[in-house]
Amino acid sequence: MNYKTLPIYAAVALLSFSACKNEEKKTTNNPPTEETAQEDSLSQITIEPLIDSPAYSDAKLSLAAPTDNVFPNNTIDFKFEVENYELGAQTAKNEITRTLANSEKGQHIHFIVDNNPYSAHYEPEFSKDFTEGTHHIVAFLSRSYHESVKNENSFVAKTIKVGNSSSQPSDVDFNKPTLIYSRPKGEYSGKDTENLMLDFFLLNTDLSENGNYVKATINGKSFEITKWQPYIIKGLPKGEVQIRLQLLDAGGNPIKGAYNDVTRSVTLK
Repeated sequence: MNYKTLPIYAAVALLSFSACKNEEKKTTNNPPTEETAQEDSLSQITIEPLIDSPAYSDAKLSLAAPTDNVFPNNTIDFKFEVENYELGAQTAKNEITRTLANSEKGQHIHFIVDNNPYSAHYEPEFSKDFTEGTHHIVAFLSRSYHESVKNENSFVAKTIKVGNSSSQPSDVDFNKPTLIYSRPKGEYSGKDTENLMLDFFLLNTDLSENGNYVKATINGKSFEITKWQPYIIKGLPKGEVQIRLQLLDAGGNPIKGAYNDVTRSVTLK
């Protein structure tokens, strides 16, 4: 080997090494793809149990009127009776519930027709308009920050027929396991976007690690809920958020019921 050429070889090798390092650096510093950005966004979404809310274990909601199930007119007057619970009062709050969206009008009734988003009622008497046909109603007591009161007497479930149309076949059966979606709902802005409450109501079933459970899918990320209680959703991105709740058996199979698989969207501004 001609030792005079060694400096040239060394220079070429050094340039090649530098080029490789620069290429490696470019590769490492590449901007994230849409896929990796989505994965990062999903990894930030978490849920945690909401605990220590006032229990209201003896609160009771009952329907005094109407007593009928068939109505010739589309407008129906409802009269509820509320025991051991004060509509319009502010629910006592803790460190977490103070961060949640809260109604200034206080505690209320969530009134749900055909599994659509609820209407909130702060008085026990009100009127509702219905289209002709068969309708399924669920009502339950709610804290001022929209957490449902969960006990065997805190709700009413009723099926009615309005007008002259014939009843349509339905797999809604309030005597079987039924999932009723409640929160989140609508639009959130400012600090209300940091902690969203996930809440639902159950009829004729409970949840457990070895039994029925609820699968919550939030923007594509799934969680298995094995205890009936509210949860706090954190780490959500701004914009539209998709939430799907499914009632499943111990084997992960859907439990039959028209309301046992529901998807809703909310907006965070």
